Amino acid sequence: MLDIKFIRENKDLVKDGASKKHIAVDIDELLRTDDTRIELLQKVEALRARQKKASEGFSAGKKDPKLLEEMKELKKDLGEKEEELKEIMQSWHAQMLVVPNVPDASVPVGKDESDNKEIKKWGTRPKFSFRPKSHIELAELHDMVDFPRGSKTHGFRGYFLKNDGALLSWAIWNYARDFFLEKDFVPFIPPVIIKKEYFYGTGHLPNDAEDLYKTQDDDYLSGTAEVPMMAYHANEILKKEELPKRYLAFSPCFRREAGSYGKDTKGLIRVHEFYKLEQLILAEASHEESVKAHEELNRNTEEFIESLELPYRQLAICTGDLKGSHVKSYDTELWIPSQNGYREIASASYYHDFQTRRFNIKYDDGGKKHYVHSLNATAIPTPRILVALLEHYQEEDGSIRIPKALTTYFGKERIAKK
Repeated sequence: MLDIKFIRENKDLVKDGASKKHIAVDIDELLRTDDTRIELLQKVEALRARQKKASEGFSAGKKDPKLLEEMKELKKDLGEKEEELKEIMQSWHAQMLVVPNVPDASVPVGKDESDNKEIKKWGTRPKFSFRPKSHIELAELHDMVDFPRGSKTHGFRGYFLKNDGALLSWAIWNYARDFFLEKDFVPFIPPVIIKKEYFYGTGHLPNDAEDLYKTQDDDYLSGTAEVPMMAYHANEILKKEELPKRYLAFSPCFRREAGSYGKDTKGLIRVHEFYKLEQLILAEASHEESVKAHEELNRNTEEFIESLELPYRQLAICTGDLKGSHVKSYDTELWIPSQNGYREIASASYYHDFQTRRFNIKYDDGGKKHYVHSLNATAIPTPRILVALLEHYQEEDGSIRIPKALTTYFGKERIAKK
């Protein structure tokens, strides 16, 4: 969340940011609530001070009946004011949670995803002298996937990866591990059943509630390792010299895809269960450092995709498509021949201290405490990348070449029908 002091001092900037993101929020009402909160807090603190003084007098042996009566009245008044403060704090907190982060000045202004700005294209899109097969056809041809039994076992969007489908996934994970660890990250395998409060911390709640799987204990299954890795340092004070913290986390991920009715109902593009390697950085409170780290994380993913020689494009996400917690975000999309278009494979975002205020993650800078800045970016997800790999490297006889970067990990240079 934003600092209430920042909101007060930059009311018009915050209003403008919310307007650009098309998020309805009443900043004036929030500030009125905050005025009431401050007033009640002062009254509660004054009553507590009077109660403490009266209690000290009574304990010192002054058994004055008037003092006893005063203590009873103070207790009653304090209880009433504390209850009022509790109610106003709940309202204040709820209003604070919906105030979006302020987008960076470099973010393109737009209404929705149709206004996202293409900023880069890389690679040569394949030209086939034959009708290219879809990843579904190729995977089934080589017995790499079983969709019918996946649906039988899991339900809608279920799948089994098998044979070379499973082996190719392991090859990607192992290659990605080695590739990204050369970038000076610390490897993690985090838990994925996470307390509800941490989804509020990252901004996935309340807005993404429909897309999350919930347990009977009121916890949630994480759709990205960003959530547990942000929780890792919750309520901690780090040392400045420890920063930046650089983490690479591998985890299963779960998303209900509640808002994707009718989209990608077949295949491996949009599934409920998948695996992902995620990059995360906690840095000192510097806009310049955040911008620098954001570009670095994004470039890491680009380099990985380029090493697989897969054509991609990159988008700067416009204000209308930018999530409430984001300052700026890039999406990277791979070319999918069967769809004659690009599809998202990764994103990279930064938040300033929006998330870390909610997680209460600070660092000590010579006795002065600051909230750290947070950033994250997809390293690579599976099985979605299989879609581009199979389709891009297919040949007329249905065989599939394996890019050089993966052959050592996969153990062969081609998938051919037996």
